[in-house]
Amino acid sequence: MNNTREDVRNVAIIAHVDHGKTTIVDALLKFAGEFKVKEDQAQDTVLDSNPLERERGITILAKCTSIGYKGHTINIVDTPGHADFGSEVERVLRMVDGAILMVDAVEGPMPQTRFVLRKALALGLRPIVVINKMDRDHVRPSEVVDEVFNLFMELGATDEQLDFPIIYASGRAGWASLKMEEKGKDIAPILDTILEHVPAPQAMPNAPLQMQVTMLDYNNFLGHVGIGRILAGSIQKGQPVTLIHPDGTTTNAKAVKIERFLGLGKVEVESATAGDIVSIAGLEGVDVGDTICRPDALKPLPPLAIDAPTMSMDFMVNDSPFSGREGKFVTSRHLKNRLEKEAQTNVGLRVEQLEGEGKFKVYGRGELHLTILIENMRREGFELAVSSPEVIYKEENGQILEPMEYLILDIKSEFQGPVFTMLGTRAAKLENMVSEGEDRLRLEYLIASRALIGFKNEFLTNTRGTGIMHHSFKGYYPKVNLPDLRRNGVLIAKEDGETTPYALFALENNGELFLGPGVKVYAGEIVGQNSRSNDLVVNPCKAKHLSNMRSKASDESYVLTPPRVMSLEQAVEYIAPDELVEITPTSLRLRKKILSHLLRKRTERAAEMAEEEEA
Repeated sequence: MNNTREDVRNVAIIAHVDHGKTTIVDALLKFAGEFKVKEDQAQDTVLDSNPLERERGITILAKCTSIGYKGHTINIVDTPGHADFGSEVERVLRMVDGAILMVDAVEGPMPQTRFVLRKALALGLRPIVVINKMDRDHVRPSEVVDEVFNLFMELGATDEQLDFPIIYASGRAGWASLKMEEKGKDIAPILDTILEHVPAPQAMPNAPLQMQVTMLDYNNFLGHVGIGRILAGSIQKGQPVTLIHPDGTTTNAKAVKIERFLGLGKVEVESATAGDIVSIAGLEGVDVGDTICRPDALKPLPPLAIDAPTMSMDFMVNDSPFSGREGKFVTSRHLKNRLEKEAQTNVGLRVEQLEGEGKFKVYGRGELHLTILIENMRREGFELAVSSPEVIYKEENGQILEPMEYLILDIKSEFQGPVFTMLGTRAAKLENMVSEGEDRLRLEYLIASRALIGFKNEFLTNTRGTGIMHHSFKGYYPKVNLPDLRRNGVLIAKEDGETTPYALFALENNGELFLGPGVKVYAGEIVGQNSRSNDLVVNPCKAKHLSNMRSKASDESYVLTPPRVMSLEQAVEYIAPDELVEITPTSLRLRKKILSHLLRKRTERAAEMAEEEEA
């Protein structure tokens, strides 16, 4: 017989990137007294435990927390908003009975708002709409509410789902209100609305155990950890369980440790029952989508859909002349162990060892997904080299398919000419164009994933930093013909040495430099971009010949243009297929795969001869 757990509510917070999900959770935790913020220890976005999440202002991994309020336990799951982490959202929504949809009071619904809302509505959830950032200038809450309602209609919401409660809030200021024109005293209206509108979880405590793993963690002492919601039955510490994998195979395991989420941490419990969101340690071989059951009552749940990787990069040991100088972990063994450990908990990431010592192909859901991993490894002390990203093709019925993205741009009307030209060269297909106010346009395109590599920087340059872009994976479509998007060659160092102002001043006529004076370089390292399409071998270390007229301060007369310094994403986007990015904890260097100029020439000549023979 079914009954409900009236003391529990399970709710997810879903939204577009940077619409304030994590900030609202901060306010809820502060209000519930789960943590105190002292003046000397002020910390925002407490659920963003990863330093990268704080710096970028995005949630990368879904996280659970809970709040005690009016005798109830409210389990809250903060979800990612970026397209590369979209599959996390779908899985998390299966754990909860309700969702809070956050929408910016100025920007209104954005591409990922549509994506996450479609998932929530398809699962039958009735979202609570929170119009956030009401303390910003130029807020337009009434228009945003209309836009949200229209979005619900477009996505085929039921009458019940259309009757959604609306809350106006400022997560940063820590208040919420049920009235648009009134500023609230505290954040309590959100908690009261959750208790009133989110249904209590259906619980079958006497039925056989059923729990689906929706997230993974790893404990150095206890091994694999499965996180999910118990849908039926109960589980005790030390109880033997059976994991039913999506392919129907089973693995026997033991619930070594059971923990519930409380505030910012976890608390160990002896048992848990249907309706609880828990983490269970000691489940060797567990994976996302597995069903945890009693060994004598195997009832698998429907498998979860996990987005397949769409992009790959080669990770390899750093073999440059500067290897081992700046990093702590530099060997192939270190690299292999780290990638395998990441694959255990990072759903959607696949690692494959290639022929040759210390070379791996890493598959991910997108460029951001992979560069986040690289940046984390870099901060941990790893040295490595990575290749340019490559999209993953499929073949169906003799036709080659490639991943395509749905791209939405918000630009000023004055920039539409350069933007149209830029997208035309990338074989993008215009799907929709809408005027947004007097001087802004909203453009919607279907574009190949590989055409988006390096697009963001060019787009921001052409719109003078005022353009806004968002994209999400659309599906696999027939492969399109794309021209070579990097039209310029590079300047390559001829020999090892240290860059001099004299040499760099002379090289500025050939293009744009990536390095300033006094920087150590090696033969084969890329020091700049050529103004022409061919690669050029140069000597950035050339010193001025001494003469009896030379003065000590003569080099000070060379006024150099500041070099172009690239971020990790920009460097990865920039390199060509025959180039690598050398990554250490303190440096990023661009280099050719083959460092020797003569060997590169021989290889190029051999490739040309092979092409001629085939022709």
